Amino acid sequence: MKTNSFLIAMLVAVLPSLSKAQNAQPGWTLKQCIEYGLKNYGGIRLAQYQVETANQQAREAISQYLPQVTGSGTFTDNIKLQRSVIPANTFGNPEPLTIAFGQKYQTNVAAQATQTIYDKTLLLGIKANEPNKKLAELNNRQTQEEIVYNVAKNYYQVFVSQQQIALLKDNMARTQQVLAILKLQRDNGVIQPVDYTNTEVSYNNARSQLVLAENSLELALNQLKFQMGVSQDQPLMLSDSNIVKQLPKVQKQDFDYHNLVSFQQGERNLDLQRINMERTKAGYLPTLSANASYGTLSFSNEFKGAFQNFLGFGTVGLRLSLPIFDGFRRDAQYQQNKLTVLTQEEQQRLNTESFKLQYNNAESQLVRAKTNTENDDRTVKLAQEVYDITTLQYKQGTKSLTDLLNADKSYREAQSNYINSLINYYQAQLDLEQSQGTLLNFYNQL
Repeated sequence: MKTNSFLIAMLVAVLPSLSKAQNAQPGWTLKQCIEYGLKNYGGIRLAQYQVETANQQAREAISQYLPQVTGSGTFTDNIKLQRSVIPANTFGNPEPLTIAFGQKYQTNVAAQATQTIYDKTLLLGIKANEPNKKLAELNNRQTQEEIVYNVAKNYYQVFVSQQQIALLKDNMARTQQVLAILKLQRDNGVIQPVDYTNTEVSYNNARSQLVLAENSLELALNQLKFQMGVSQDQPLMLSDSNIVKQLPKVQKQDFDYHNLVSFQQGERNLDLQRINMERTKAGYLPTLSANASYGTLSFSNEFKGAFQNFLGFGTVGLRLSLPIFDGFRRDAQYQQNKLTVLTQEEQQRLNTESFKLQYNNAESQLVRAKTNTENDDRTVKLAQEVYDITTLQYKQGTKSLTDLLNADKSYREAQSNYINSLINYYQAQLDLEQSQGTLLNFYNQL
């Protein structure tokens, strides 16, 4: 696409006095505003927390395949020992015997360890770490792109509001000059008082429009502060005299939806859903784990002896678990997961077509916005030329006051149309950058 050098010349021609005033005032450039927003806007911290959460989830998944060791200790005071009956004629006794087994105090200290040898569901959980972390990183990138888009959009809105205010002030200054001439003509009886009154009404209308424009500027500044993460009480002066030079030189390029964060997020979500489907299916497979334990045990009828003369014991073993029948619960879960994957695959195909549509529309909109801006620029110059000539002819007495007021109205309408087309042009450029996934490149090239 063509560069926007014509916009630079246009603004220099239409707003020379404003440019000089702005150049004398240092302020925030567009890149500085975006850079500040990328560091201070609350949403970026939330995205960073998501990345760290994904890292901790990865650690949790790996931990389930590492040894699990627990320790325990118990102390028991058998207030009344349980008794057992030994049948008669046992050990040569003709009568049944009632005997209490154990002693009053018992202390047990032990440690147990288990190690998973094979569990497909845990292995698949570890496999999910990579797409899960990638998804968190993509969410972080998406947040960054949103900050770039929102800060730039509101920066342009502030800039255009400032231009609108400058134009209104310029119009009011011209109208005041006309009023001064009309006042003399009215006082000398050259014109009717109603002619002066009509011009005064036009001046008052412009003053009301100026109040509205100044209010719009304040709202736009407040919104920009919010998108940057700046306190609402902090003053913000923009260095917008060079804003047109900062506009991106959008180049026509082949559209590749694989570069879009939204597409990549959909792919990573699909990866996670497919892994989840595999984990459900892996529930049919056996699991194998090893276990070991070691402890010491002490008995005594005296409290002090309960912590002496410990006797050791230990075990090692394997545990094999094989699912046999669960009432088809796992099969129902697997079918649900399968349908979820099919749904997301179809949604991804629909999203791909939507991405292409958004890009084509954004590209067409930029072409239209550029054409409208060029046309409105020419119209402003023509309307200014007509107004200047009409003003001169009015002073010479060859044009009526009605002609002068009509020329002034046309000039003001042309300026207003230009302002609207300018903001549409900025917006179209941002939308194209967003549709092709190059907002971060746009920021880096400012």
